[in-house]
Amino acid sequence: MGLRRVHIALLVVAALGAAALVVGVGLAPRVLDSGLDAPAEPAAPPAPRWAAPAPLPPAAAQRERPGTAGLVDAEWVRAVAAAAGIPERALAAYAGAALAKHAERPDCDLGWNTLAAIGWVESRHGSHGGASIADDGTVRPPIIGVALDGGTTALIADTDGGELDGDAEFDRAVGPMQFIPQSWRNWVIDANGDGVADPHNIDDAALAAANYLCRATPTLADEPSWRAGIAAYNSDLAYLDAVATVAAQYSAAAARSTTSR
Repeated sequence: MGLRRVHIALLVVAALGAAALVVGVGLAPRVLDSGLDAPAEPAAPPAPRWAAPAPLPPAAAQRERPGTAGLVDAEWVRAVAAAAGIPERALAAYAGAALAKHAERPDCDLGWNTLAAIGWVESRHGSHGGASIADDGTVRPPIIGVALDGGTTALIADTDGGELDGDAEFDRAVGPMQFIPQSWRNWVIDANGDGVADPHNIDDAALAAANYLCRATPTLADEPSWRAGIAAYNSDLAYLDAVATVAAQYSAAAARSTTSR
């Protein structure tokens, strides 16, 4: 995030559940020239310029888990997770972080849908490479990005002795929200109350991302400010388009699920 250029694949979807276009280094499928004219593909709709903050989720009347993930009404989590295609444990982390941040900084207007969209683009909600989220929020196996060695990425020499990313030569982004070690050191936080601040824990990482975004821009309630905040996380235009697209879809899915209840 922040200092690194886009290197991982970004999926920009036209609708939830639709096939995705892969944009990345060495990950796009190769197309062989058959000598025939390929049928024209329909133009994808333009990505939205930004995503307005989704309405805050209802607070839990009785907590089902500790930390920020326990702040959110469990029935809301189940309904919206099913409608939006977000794992319940991941959605509880994003929505809980948004509630916690709203209590501290209501002027920031950070929507859970923006955090969820970043989590999807960065790590497919902690599932990249076959990983999964345990009940305590920890992602296993750990999700480690490519070495930031200056080849097709920014050059960031090791800043943590390999403690977080296992690389003592170059830094690598880590965890479900893909913090680089030096950024995690600035935004480190324990959101699930287990006494350990862990970038590989989705509760900790989601709240750290919320804090980062609300420091990067005064508010995320309008287009210029939202784009400035996301650009501080990753300035690549394809990244902004992907986050805006998915965040808008998540908000729409949540609205459908809550009106049908």
